[in-house]
Amino acid sequence: MYMNSIGFSLWCDFVERSFLEGEFGELLEKNIVNAATSNPSIFKSAFLTSKAYANDKALLGGKSPKKIYESLAISDIQLAASKLLPLYEKGDDGFISIEVDPFLCDDASATIEEGRRLFKAIGFPNVMIKVPATSAGFVAMEKLLGEGINVNATLIFSPTQTKGCLDAFAKANKHFLHHNPEGKLPSGVISIFVSRFDRKLDEELKKIDFVVSRVGIMNAIRLYEMIEACNLPNIRTLFASTGVKGDLLRADYYIRELLFKNSINTAPLSTIKDFIDAKDSAQEIKLRKDEVKNFFDSLSANGIDMEKVCDELMEEGLVAFKEAFSEILVALK
Repeated sequence: MYMNSIGFSLWCDFVERSFLEGEFGELLEKNIVNAATSNPSIFKSAFLTSKAYANDKALLGGKSPKKIYESLAISDIQLAASKLLPLYEKGDDGFISIEVDPFLCDDASATIEEGRRLFKAIGFPNVMIKVPATSAGFVAMEKLLGEGINVNATLIFSPTQTKGCLDAFAKANKHFLHHNPEGKLPSGVISIFVSRFDRKLDEELKKIDFVVSRVGIMNAIRLYEMIEACNLPNIRTLFASTGVKGDLLRADYYIRELLFKNSINTAPLSTIKDFIDAKDSAQEIKLRKDEVKNFFDSLSANGIDMEKVCDELMEEGLVAFKEAFSEILVALK
């Protein structure tokens, strides 16, 4: 855990074969990161640009694109899981996430089936199955977690989505403990996407002289408060989409501004390096409940419809992951 004093973890939002075989181990040994995450966009970059997969691709020739994709992805996730297993076994996170096919986002049954299949195929207890927070996704989250499979609820933007995840996880916990009264609850994270709000809204906010690069932070704080208030012992907040594009903000801005107790930040490798190389030490952030409420009241008064913004970002996120997944499959034909 990066900051034991407050239970703050730093996870690496990056997976690629040569990185996992080398530098990743160094980050673990130095106690900088203690878990990792992946998504279709990350795998797209890895599979289509890295030379580390050339031999595997050649051996898999003739198989369907999805079979090739899954074989490459499962191998990477197994490699990451094996390196993270000692951390998991001593209770220091040690998770690696893999997302179900994003085209299944509105099919609960298919998501459940694929989540089970991937978890079994990978064969490590420290794997998290990543499920988008759609209506069907809530059903799948509840079922998978209730069966003892760790779940990463992803693409969270709104209070409605957060409540849907919390309700699903609470029901899953009840189901699991009913059937396993002495068992250890599986783990879940609720992945709140942060920086996309600011990339979407900052130009519009500049025109009305409203503070910029704060919507993502404030939204993340209000959702974090909801999660903490629910007090589910096996569920934590994960702040995602925390990389910075451009030079207006310091590279580790979305890590430093969200250093809350009992939380996780999954960040790109370059962002993590900038964070640990910074000369000024990072400090725990204290909740600012009145400030958050006043911020959103003011945003609304200035004509920003946050519910609409959240819905648009969710749709854009799903489209981006579907496009990345499609591009992988086309390239692997």
